[in-house]
Amino acid sequence: MPQPQRQLDSRIEIVTPENIAFHYILAGPFRRLPAYLIDCGIILGFLILAFIVLTMTTSFGGVGGLGIGLWLLLVFIVSWFYFGVFETLWNGQTPGKRMLGLRVLSENGQPINAMQAILRNVLRAVDGLPFWGAGGLGIPFYMCGLAAMAAGSRYQRLGDLACGTIVVVERRSRLRGVARIEHPDVVRMALQLPVSFTVSRGLAHALSVYVARRERIAPARRYEIARSLAEPLAARFSLPGDTNPDLLLCALYYRTFIADSSAGSTPLSPEREAQEMADAEVTLP
Repeated sequence: MPQPQRQLDSRIEIVTPENIAFHYILAGPFRRLPAYLIDCGIILGFLILAFIVLTMTTSFGGVGGLGIGLWLLLVFIVSWFYFGVFETLWNGQTPGKRMLGLRVLSENGQPINAMQAILRNVLRAVDGLPFWGAGGLGIPFYMCGLAAMAAGSRYQRLGDLACGTIVVVERRSRLRGVARIEHPDVVRMALQLPVSFTVSRGLAHALSVYVARRERIAPARRYEIARSLAEPLAARFSLPGDTNPDLLLCALYYRTFIADSSAGSTPLSPEREAQEMADAEVTLP
């Protein structure tokens, strides 16, 4: 019996502790290569411009050798830290990845941290082996990286494996702004929620998706969807067993995005959650 062929870009599912499933499309080598070439073009253009400026500036002072030295130092810094710095500051993206809709995430679906961003790109030198040319200035063939990607199911090069990261295809979210749900029952329920409870990124995005779509869902189906997520929350908050699940999710949304935001005590917003979690399709439990 013939075995089904694995797609070049496959889907994975990551389930959060709140039992919310996020579905991602993994970016294979043919999606990642154009983004890498764009970044290399940006680096090359910047270094050429820097070489011209530095040599012209230092030649007038009779210290042309200083200009070359500064340029070589700049080559080292840009070559080793361009990708890591951008992925740290741009939440897992470089200019090339952003142009082509790719993003680096942790294996658990969370945004990567600075250590992951820097280390996975320092290890790019190993992924790039063998090199054609003189030493570190040679052209990388990325045979090691391609071999690692082909051997695994998540298209992770050696840097990804070492840092626990994946590269996914970004989806454009349609969530826009804060939904206005300031119904008296919602506000009253929000006041009963524990002040100490902190909403995770995954739960925040699930709340944003649910509230944005709830008006287009039939009441019976809305109750069914909300119940599976709201029941464990109601038990955690010691709320009555007959608590309306739709009301509880709306109250938690109100507390997270409206009340706390007005008080300046939360960095969360539906727009930010849509941007940071735009790579995934969300499935409520």
